[in-house]
Amino acid sequence: MNQFYVPKRIMAIAAHPDDIEFSAAGAIAKWILNGSTASYILCTSGEVGIAENGVTLEKARSIREQESLKAAKIIGVDEVIFLREPDGLLEANLQLRKKLVREIRRFKPELVICTDPTVYFTKNNTINHPDHRAAGLAAIDACFPAAGQPHLFQELEKEGFYSHKPRKVYVTGWHQQELSVDIEDTIDLKIKALQAHESQTRHFNTEEYIKIRSAEAAAGKEMKYAEPYRVITLMDDEKWESYQAANGY
Repeated sequence: MNQFYVPKRIMAIAAHPDDIEFSAAGAIAKWILNGSTASYILCTSGEVGIAENGVTLEKARSIREQESLKAAKIIGVDEVIFLREPDGLLEANLQLRKKLVREIRRFKPELVICTDPTVYFTKNNTINHPDHRAAGLAAIDACFPAAGQPHLFQELEKEGFYSHKPRKVYVTGWHQQELSVDIEDTIDLKIKALQAHESQTRHFNTEEYIKIRSAEAAAGKEMKYAEPYRVITLMDDEKWESYQAANGY
C-alpha cells in the first residue's frame, strides 16, 4: 500500500489462541512500532486444541493462555483478555456480543480486527473452523451497531462503559485482496510470536509456512511479505475527527 495508516488503538478479536498470530500479528507489530496501543480479545482459550492423554481441559486452558500471553508480549501488545467461552462450541449469540461490546466500550479502539464470518471453505479447500465464523460474526455485530448505540446494552453504563464507535474494521483471511500490509520489517516478530504457541506449532515449520503464505499475499504488490485484509470504513477522516473531538478522545 502507498500510505501506512496508523490507528491510535487497535483491538484484535479472535476465537482461539494463535488465530491472531497466524493472521494479523505482522501488521499489529508494525502498528505498535509506530505508536499504536493494542488489545487482544480471545473468545475461547483453545482448551480443546490439546488432545493428549493426561492433559485435562483445565490444564490445556492454562497452557494455551500462557502461550497467548507470551506471544502478545513478543509483539508488544498491552493486554490479552480471555472471555473463556467453550472452545469448539462458540456461538455468535447475544451473550458473546454483549461481552465484546463491553470490551470495545472499555478499550475504545479506533480499529477492530476480526475474522471473516462468511468463509465456510478455505483457499486450500478445507473447512473453516465454526468458532472462527462465530467469532467473526459476533465481532462485526458488536462493532456495528451495538457498541456505538447507547440504548443497546445500556446496563454497561453502570460499570462506566459508554457507547463507542470504532472507525474501521479490518477483516482477516488469506483470500482477502482489498488491502495488503507490508510486514517485511515485522515478519520475524510474527514468526516468533506464532512459535510461542508451542503446543500447536511444534510439529511443523512455522517459519517456512508463514514466509510462503506472506510471500503469496505480497505477490504483484512490490512487497516481499504481506498480510491481506478487507477494510470496512465506518467513519471517514472528517467524521472521525469530529467524533473524537465530541467524545474527548
